Amino acid sequence: MTLKSGETPSDAVAAELREHVAKVIGKIARPQHIIFTEDLPKTRSGKIMRRLLRDVAEGRQLGDVTTLANAEIVEKIKQTSASGEDE
Repeated sequence: MTLKSGETPSDAVAAELREHVAKVIGKIARPQHIIFTEDLPKTRSGKIMRRLLRDVAEGRQLGDVTTLANAEIVEKIKQTSASGEDE
């Protein structure tokens, strides 16, 4: 699900996304937290991006981010994740 142009992230949108995941994939997959971000880390390998996002989600020290085209977004995601709130 993608936010429509002009739509702002909110608790209502986060709740809608959670319900959408529960309906389409199953209740077991419903996310506890949803982080809205303006971008995602970009690499040639999705494996690296998945590892970095997993490290952020699990509160681990980040590995090598030198291959990212936009390394600053990982820090923004990390800060948002640390706050423990949906954004």
